[in-house]
Amino acid sequence: MRAARLIRMVLLLQSRPTMTAAELAQELEVSERTVTRDAQALSEAGVPVYAERGRAGGYRLVGGYRTRLTGLARDEAEALFLSGLPSALREMGLEDAASAARLKVSAALLPSLRNASTGVARRFHLDAPGWYREPATPELLPAVAEAVWDDRTVLARYRRPGQDTEVERELAPYGLVLKAGVWYLCARAADDFRVYRIDRFTSVTVSDTRFVRDGDFDLPGFWNERAAQFARSILRAEVTLRLSEAAAGRLPHTVDRVAARDALAAAGPPGAGGWVTVTLPVESLDVAYGQLLSLGPELEVLEPAALRTRFAAAAERLHALYRRPL
Repeated sequence: MRAARLIRMVLLLQSRPTMTAAELAQELEVSERTVTRDAQALSEAGVPVYAERGRAGGYRLVGGYRTRLTGLARDEAEALFLSGLPSALREMGLEDAASAARLKVSAALLPSLRNASTGVARRFHLDAPGWYREPATPELLPAVAEAVWDDRTVLARYRRPGQDTEVERELAPYGLVLKAGVWYLCARAADDFRVYRIDRFTSVTVSDTRFVRDGDFDLPGFWNERAAQFARSILRAEVTLRLSEAAAGRLPHTVDRVAARDALAAAGPPGAGGWVTVTLPVESLDVAYGQLLSLGPELEVLEPAALRTRFAAAAERLHALYRRPL
């Protein structure tokens, strides 16, 4: 523990001209007294750490000293490729490895390039979760991530959606996907690749057995294919609509984007006032009601009759509400 901290301290001093005891204490998450003791230990070990006193003082390395302890460990190298995803690193338990990797890379760079990582961080940040929802980290995500990194099989209990029963599966975990703040595992079960929501795992046991990866497996390609299949599979009903020009422009932002695009492309030419008639696949009539109601008077439901009746009733309630004087 202390040896790793001492190496980290040397790398910090190598990447910056001078650091105060307070700055080092904050980076290393220790007290300033511990920083003083660590600096003394480094000096006794032959590392030329020099302490300058005074308001502009601090710790620095003397004579352009450079350590050769900049080689990346495996977990550090892997974490480095995810360094643009700070929340993902934290949730998978790789934040410390990424921090050590960034320090080692910074220490190996020329002095003129050492602020490159800071410059990027000031100009780019990825916030993966969607709006209007509080992201929750699945409790079992670090264990799943460990198995993914090490190619180890897992025995997982999984709660199926809408059911109280659980199933147990032995999985070869190939990859993790973070989609709109939700973590998914792409895994091989028997001879089939499947997708699991990690927040539906109730237990995960990582085995000592390593599986052999299929060299042809392409995680982005597999995810895109399954995501498209899922999006198509849940569109089990159809509605026929008349849309104003304004509603046609807003439809892809209101319902499934691909379904809206295809429906508009298949529509005939606009009629009077620029209105078009479309046939739109939807998840269910209840879901369609909630989504399409936001288009208000820019939309008319033609079919099915049950949905048209619901819209007519909503229009009557709105009319009764707004014709009353305040």
